[in-house]
Amino acid sequence: MSDTLLVMKFGGTNMQDARAIRHSASLTGRSLSAGVRVVVVVSAMAGVTNGLLALADAAESGDIAAANDEIAALRTRHFTAAQELGAAPDSPTVRDIREMHETLRQAVYGVYLLRELTPRSRDLIVAFGERLSAPLMAVALEGQGFRAHHLTGGEAGILTDHHFGNAKPLPTTYERVKDRLSGLLAAGVTPVVSGFMGETERGAITTLGRGGTDFSATIIGKALGANEVWAWKDVDGVMSADPRVVKDARNITVLSYGEVMELAYFGAKVLHPLAVTPLQESGIPLRVKSAADPDFPGTLVQAQAQDEAGQPVKAVTAIRNVSIINISGAGVLGIPEVIASVFDAIARENITLLMVSQSSSMSNVSLAVQSSDAERTLAALRAGVSRELKVDRQSDVAVLAIVGSGMRGQKGVSARLFTALAGQDINILMISQGSSELNISVAIEGAQVDDATRAVHAAFGLGVRAQAAD
Repeated sequence: MSDTLLVMKFGGTNMQDARAIRHSASLTGRSLSAGVRVVVVVSAMAGVTNGLLALADAAESGDIAAANDEIAALRTRHFTAAQELGAAPDSPTVRDIREMHETLRQAVYGVYLLRELTPRSRDLIVAFGERLSAPLMAVALEGQGFRAHHLTGGEAGILTDHHFGNAKPLPTTYERVKDRLSGLLAAGVTPVVSGFMGETERGAITTLGRGGTDFSATIIGKALGANEVWAWKDVDGVMSADPRVVKDARNITVLSYGEVMELAYFGAKVLHPLAVTPLQESGIPLRVKSAADPDFPGTLVQAQAQDEAGQPVKAVTAIRNVSIINISGAGVLGIPEVIASVFDAIARENITLLMVSQSSSMSNVSLAVQSSDAERTLAALRAGVSRELKVDRQSDVAVLAIVGSGMRGQKGVSARLFTALAGQDINILMISQGSSELNISVAIEGAQVDDATRAVHAAFGLGVRAQAAD
């Protein structure tokens, strides 16, 4: 048995049916057979999280028949996978799955009776996706000759605050995870942990936000002092742009923690924005790997940035469905307490700001928010700021960002970005650059985002063909 310890995370498409789960188990088995200790962290089967959210909403609106149909479909899907993975009808796994579906049915019926879906009950319901997929992975590993034991996030030691829907781990989590998983690993058992979830000190189930399985994996990685965390995906790694938009997008071999956080924040759906935070403190590398091509090195995420000569930008990414909220009022906005009241109103509603831009005359401030938050933002500002201020909204906007540590101190990067956009007749609505110089972001018309992405990607020579020419 080697001293190497890996935490492997498998996403929804790598857990979507018995075949995918068996393949994911074999990827784990490759390392186990080489004497490496592994902790597996799993997502729900593809589509299950959305199905659970839909059935919770159906129960709240009184449509118990639709909710029951969805539960029956989920039950069939999980039982079929268990059977295909070789679980006997009277096995503990099948019993666990049956009991969980019964608990889910009762929770949904409670929502239906009360006609009320609280953030707490939504977390309880939505976490069943991961709770149901962990036993399936354990069965698949056992079918390949390995000993495995499945646990919920809470049972694995992940203790969180009470922010249902977007919970954060408490400082004591790391010691608890180490205590709970070290014994299993020492006994030669592979822990299979339900990702995306934890529990409060009183045992209420919480979720860590969309994409939270990455976060679960890095929390466990830090707690156990893992050598690396591997996030298995259905892509080769982190790409220089969305490959569905830019045909010659390429894999990025090395990124720093800071670059990945910027990319995740600006819409690259490869990792949860908070996923690298537990690793930053401990310097544990994260590797994004392709389940279809396990020998491909993928993308290594580490503390140090690795700049390529003449390549200040590593990637172009975009957030769609954005609204810009403009707050204006001559002479009023220069007063510090007025600015404070603007940000206070937004903080109270727990709204995430994607960009902030202020004119040097201090007569207006522009805020970019997700369109789904726009109405709440407007209401909060109208209620919370001075009557003399005018608040209006511009919809159908996208935020485009270029990311790369090589931009630091490099002249002419902004000029290349703006020239590329001007060449496509793209009007810039708002500009923002952080002092870290890891990104420059611009707000543009939503309809132009694909053209803009392609133009900027080409202008910085990020494509496969451009790299080959070098």
